[in-house]
Amino acid sequence: MYDSLRSRAEQRVDKKIKFYRNLKAYIIVNAILAIINGLFSPDFWWVLFPVFFWGIGVISDFLKAYVFIDNFDSEDYRERKIQEEMEKLRN
Repeated sequence: MYDSLRSRAEQRVDKKIKFYRNLKAYIIVNAILAIINGLFSPDFWWVLFPVFFWGIGVISDFLKAYVFIDNFDSEDYRERKIQEEMEKLRN
C-alpha cells in the first residue's frame, strides 16, 4: 500500500515539476523572441505563432498536473472507482 501511494505521489510531483520547467522555458524563450521580433521586424509579429502553439503545450502540462490528476488508464484508478461504486451500491 505504501509503495503504491508513494509511486502515485512521485508521478504527481514529476508532472508538476515538468509543468513548471516548461512554463519557465516558455516565458524566457518567448520574451527573448518578442524582443528580437520587436527589434528586427516590428511590422509582422511572428512571435505570436510560437507563443500560441507552445502555449497549448504549457496548458496541456498544467491540466495533467493539476486538473486531470488521475491517469484514467491506470489499474489503481480502476480499482478505486470499483471500490467507490461498490460503496454506493451498499448504501
